[in-house]
Amino acid sequence: MQALSLLGVALGLASLAGINLYLTVFVTGLAIRMDWVALSPALQDLSVLGDPIVLGVAGVLYVIECFADKIPWVDTAWDSVHTFIRPVGAAALAVATLGEAHPVFEIVAALLAGGVALTAHVAKAGTRLVANASPEPFSNVGLSLAEDGVVVAGLGLLAWNPIVALIVVLVFTGAVLLMLPKLLRGIRAKLWLAWRKLNYPPNDALTTVAGQRIPRRCELLLRRSHASTSVIECAAPCLSGGGPRLDANQKGWLVSLKDEPTLLFFVATGLFGGTVLEMDIAGATILHRAGFLCDTMEVTHKSGTPKHQFLFERGLTKVAESLAGQFRARAAELVAEVA
Repeated sequence: MQALSLLGVALGLASLAGINLYLTVFVTGLAIRMDWVALSPALQDLSVLGDPIVLGVAGVLYVIECFADKIPWVDTAWDSVHTFIRPVGAAALAVATLGEAHPVFEIVAALLAGGVALTAHVAKAGTRLVANASPEPFSNVGLSLAEDGVVVAGLGLLAWNPIVALIVVLVFTGAVLLMLPKLLRGIRAKLWLAWRKLNYPPNDALTTVAGQRIPRRCELLLRRSHASTSVIECAAPCLSGGGPRLDANQKGWLVSLKDEPTLLFFVATGLFGGTVLEMDIAGATILHRAGFLCDTMEVTHKSGTPKHQFLFERGLTKVAESLAGQFRARAAELVAEVA
């Protein structure tokens, strides 16, 4: 039972350090220094966190992070730097928790703590990237305060029952790992959109998609899925934004065929196959929205099913506008023909 408690404290501190290393060290050290918690003999090595120098450094760094964490994109830059710092700090906390343990156990604990901290860090950084897609700063402030609250509450849970804290950490880590492929895809997509926004302003954009060719793999996938030799009328590169039978953040092409005026396709290739989404745009509502990070085209089908979204980099603003207008006019014509 004591071993489980030690493991719970070690991994619990590591997980919280992955969210906010400096606040974790500062609050833990302050609680020890002010005798708010009584350390068991096995945890005496953690008393170093109550040293005035450690408290001072952690406090100053937390104040800096407190401001950086609430400014859009500054928080992402801060998280990027701390991709290395938080897991290393978490490993150091885990080793201090074990005290005079066998070197093998110290190494294993350090590796586990670093992995748990990195998992929590990726979840935090990914959430922040999604929030930064919106220009308003309030979501960043709210997320920052919520993360601080989670750290303080987590430390309280560790002081109350380390074994329960261990269970919570394992469940949280498992849930993040299950979502990791989608999370990493989302992080990659947002970073790519941010890079394109910085380097390719809308004024230098492509203005037409007529006659555009799609990659050969995408065309083969489309022809195999939809047995048609019809000429590609227009095509534009984009990211999937989600919808029925469509995972978000896939990099692909929005395609229409000349002899298939009622259909719109999204085609994306992957390591283990690809995606071909066929959409009937007859009677559909098609909207274009300009955003801070990218432009969005929404296709809401006449059946009332949830809408599909497609994201265009800021350098393709005019393309997104043109496509939305073109498909909107076509959808209206198809309805008029039926009537």
